[in-house]
Amino acid sequence: MSTLSDPPKGSFRLSMLLNDTRYRSMTLQVIAAVILALALAYLYSNLAANLRAAGLNISFSFLGSAAGYDINQTLIEYTSQSSNLRAAIVGILNTLLVAVLACVTATFFGVIAGVLRLSNNWLVRKLMAFYVEIFRNIPVLIWIIIIFTIMTAVMPSPRDFRGDDPASTMLLDLFAFTNRGVYVPGPYFTRGLGGEDGSTLNWLLVIATLVGSFFAARYASARANRIQEATGVRPKTLWSNLAIWIVPVSVLCLILGLSWDIPALKGFNFSGGLKVGGPLIALWFALSIYTGAFIAENVRAGILAVSKGQTEAAAALGLRPRRVMSLVVLPQALRVIIPPLISHYLNITKNSSLAIAVGYADITATLGGITLNQTGRAIECVLLLMAFYLIISLLISAGMNVYNSTMKLKER
Repeated sequence: MSTLSDPPKGSFRLSMLLNDTRYRSMTLQVIAAVILALALAYLYSNLAANLRAAGLNISFSFLGSAAGYDINQTLIEYTSQSSNLRAAIVGILNTLLVAVLACVTATFFGVIAGVLRLSNNWLVRKLMAFYVEIFRNIPVLIWIIIIFTIMTAVMPSPRDFRGDDPASTMLLDLFAFTNRGVYVPGPYFTRGLGGEDGSTLNWLLVIATLVGSFFAARYASARANRIQEATGVRPKTLWSNLAIWIVPVSVLCLILGLSWDIPALKGFNFSGGLKVGGPLIALWFALSIYTGAFIAENVRAGILAVSKGQTEAAAALGLRPRRVMSLVVLPQALRVIIPPLISHYLNITKNSSLAIAVGYADITATLGGITLNQTGRAIECVLLLMAFYLIISLLISAGMNVYNSTMKLKER
């Protein structure tokens, strides 16, 4: 006599969509998606009806018209006759520039301050605590205004460089620090694909070479790791990695004829070279020291989260305190530091919109400020601003999450 191991399956009934646990979660998700879609459709239809009643319509054709205003600092060629789209691109590049610079320097300040907050030296420890408490408890907008005001009031004007005052002379005859900004030598190519104008294509070649060096250095390090796991001896990779980074880009720059345009005083202002404007410096430095104070606390918490036994074991092996911190403690602390670090990078990107307070032409000042006021296309400009910050934030989160996944513990 045979028996059935499984009871016979009944036919599907609509009531099973809610009563059967196999289908209930999917049913509820579909219902929620339909409700959300209906709500969005109602809001859009309501918006469209109100716009028609006011005689307005959503159109992005204004991006092709002439901007009609100048921008004091640009990374690409731009004039007042350029389109609003190009002005928006200039603003996007300026936003990305200050965000990347602030993320790098804020991380540097934060790591140094976080480590020194745990120093055995009482004075150093209290100074870092003073830095953290002062800078993170005052709004970043105030720091931006303070730094910009100090810079414009203390630094000499370009016309002062005509005299013999030592305080108003160029550093090494290459750098000029003025109340309008800092003038530095500007690189350009004499034998590049674009001639002497330092074309974008030449810089793309340099960037591509650096990207290739990055992957080559990673491959060399991974190969060293495999050899170490197989033999117990790790090959030295310091000089090979330095050669991978330096030699290719140096050869490329030599082929392209890299030269430097030195700034020189002509009339009442400097010409030539590159100008790092005062608004950019104020915004960059303020975001760095403000966010660095928050990162310092994350670094301190990450270090304290590492078991004391790890430090004692490293010291028992004969490692010096600095090597213990760099080789044992910080790599493990990164697993605690990285998740909140993502939020700080996102805050830097969004706080860069405060640049309008000191006249730095970021995307908020160009597209969300002058262009919006001139064209009256508030809805379109705000939608584009929201899309830009959303995309950038998602890209930062995705990149940092990938890095976080490489640092987390991997179980075997």
